[in-house]
Parts: sequence; C-alpha cells; structure tokens
Amino acid sequence: MRTGVFLFGGVEFSDAGPGPPAPTDRRFGAKETWRATERIIDMGVVCDRLGFDSYWLTEHHFQYEGYEVIPNGILVGTILAERTENIRIGMAFNIVPQWHPLRLAEDFATMHNISGGRGILGVGRGTVPREAETLGTRIGSFDNPDKAAADELNRKQFDEAMQVIRLALDNESFSFHGEVYDFPPPGIPDRGGFVTELSLVPRPLYPYEIWQAITSPPTLEQVPRWGWGGVFWNNHHSFVKMRWERFAEIYAASHGRELERGEHRLLVMNVRVDDTYEAAEASFRDGHDEFWKFLGPYGWSKGYMGPDGRPAKPGLIPTLEESIDQRTCAVGTGEQVAEFINSYDEQIGLENLLLFPAMPGDPYEKVEEQLHRIGEEVLPLLPGS
Repeated sequence: MRTGVFLFGGVEFSDAGPGPPAPTDRRFGAKETWRATERIIDMGVVCDRLGFDSYWLTEHHFQYEGYEVIPNGILVGTILAERTENIRIGMAFNIVPQWHPLRLAEDFATMHNISGGRGILGVGRGTVPREAETLGTRIGSFDNPDKAAADELNRKQFDEAMQVIRLALDNESFSFHGEVYDFPPPGIPDRGGFVTELSLVPRPLYPYEIWQAITSPPTLEQVPRWGWGGVFWNNHHSFVKMRWERFAEIYAASHGRELERGEHRLLVMNVRVDDTYEAAEASFRDGHDEFWKFLGPYGWSKGYMGPDGRPAKPGLIPTLEESIDQRTCAVGTGEQVAEFINSYDEQIGLENLLLFPAMPGDPYEKVEEQLHRIGEEVLPLLPGS
C-alpha cells in the first residue's frame, strides 16, 4: 500500500467550529499566509523523513480567509524537491481550466525533472467560482445558479487542455486545433517560414502518473477511459465500493485488460489519532465542523448518502457523527485507525491511500504530531509495512 499525506496548507487560527465567525469574516495578512506556506513545506520534509510515499499540495487563489493559501503547488513542490530525498510530490489538484495548458505542462515537467521523477500530475476542474471566473473559466457549484452552462464550458476547457498537456509532455513535437485551444495559432512567422508545430521545453525525463479527482458521474465515466488514476474523497462507504468497481469495469472495457487490485484508484481519508477514541474525536470536532462550514456550500458533501439512500442534496453540512457514520474519516487510537483502514482494504483493495490529517485552523505543531503518530502508530499496522 502506497500511503501519502495531503494538506490544504492553511493559516493557524483558534476559533474553528460550526458557529461564528462566518468563513468570509476572517482576514489574514501577508505574514500569516506566508508563515503557513513555510510550515507546509516543513511538513513535507517531515513526511519524507517519516517514510511516507507521497506528499500532496493543492491549488487555491484569493483565500484571504486563510483556509488554503498556496496558489501554485508545482512551484512549492519544486522547493520541496530540493529539500527531500525520496517522497513523491503531488498536487490535489492543479485546477487545469485556470491555467494556460502549455504553462502547466512546462512547470510540471520542470518540477518532475528536478525531483528526479518524483512528480505526480494531479488534475481537477475546480470548485470555487471566485477563483474560476477570475482566472478564465467558470464552475458550477451550489451557490452558482448558472450551474449547467458553467459546467459545460468548464468540461470542454478541461478536456481540450488535458489533450494539449498530454501531447506536449509525450511528444517531440505536436499541434492541436480544437474549439477552445489552437496551438500553434495559424500564420505565425518564424525565420522565413511559418510555425506549424511546437515542442515543449523541458519535457519529462521520467515516466509520470496522472490522477484526477472524481466527484461526478461524467468524470467517473471519463477518467478510466483516458487511462489515468481516479481519486475518491468524502464518499459514503457504499458509494466508494460502487464507484471503485464501476471505474474498473470502464477501464477494462476501454483498454482490454482487467485492473489489478486497487490499481489506478486512490482513496483519500480524513484521519485523527490520539491516545483514546474519545480524545481523538474531541480533537477532531472543531476542525471537522469548520471544514464543512467552509466547503459544504461548494457541494463537497454530494458524495454523502442522504436519508433516502441516494446522494445527499447539495449544500449538506454534516456533523462529525454523520461523517463517522458515513465512514469518510478514521478517528481513534493508532490501532483503531489502522483497523479502520484495513477494513476498507478488505472491501475494495487499497493499493493507494492518501491521508488528510489536518483540519482548518490546526496549529502546525499539532499537524507534525499527527504525522509522527500516523507514521509510527498506524503505518506499521497496514499491509506491506
């Protein structure tokens, strides 16, 4: 089992919880947000020393509230590559429609090569209208009434951008002419002729993996057809199993071979380890409630099961008890958390696991303690350790 760590990279604050302040009422300045950036780099170094397989950053913009303050995981990942030795470095996720696809390809290839082939290309379509519409795309969400049109545009951008990125990374030269992107544009003069193809510089010197967040039925159908990995997070345990198996069916039909156990699928699990179950639950509660106060309105809980057995209605803000019941988080002693993870492994086959051990507001001293507890109390009890 390859086990990694994923952190949002937020600012420390002491008033996390379900009540006031509202997410947008907090405002942090340059010093607080930069300190968080430095500390998340420190946590990556700790994960490398503890022997985790991978460390994943994320991309978000304009979040003065302090939840996620790293706008470019590839850039920070390049710093990490110079400070670490073995850990693989991923992004959960690069929001592809918010990038120029060729700049994303160049930046990833640079980080991947500097790290000696430790880069993981994580891609997603986005969730936050504030970011998307400022940076050149749109996105459907619970608080965006123009969901259908926004989603259609976003998917078209994403699909074409990923075709461009793959062509650029994998070929000595390439061209692409679609509805959204046209590379190279016609009629560019160059040294007495015209440009008809482009060559990405640099290109990857090492094989690389692509992983995409799967949060909707169309994405579940598309990712296995493209042949890269699918990431599942905040899903009711029965939905995980159903979607895990559906992914494998589509992959086999598209590529003519059955997936190996757990292959091309990654489960993200929220986790908190303490001396007792009760202490872990108490330590986790305020951060859990802050997490959902922030992200519930963006539709992040649509993988939960509603009372009718169907996916929950958009905008659900679950309690900790509901999250535990849905089995989206592992809480307890190291032994209890390992037992919980092993139960998932028995049900679906976990070859790729990504742990999310820090909730909004958590001090980085607490985060580092969690990393040590997971590395020393949980990982030795998992398969392959």
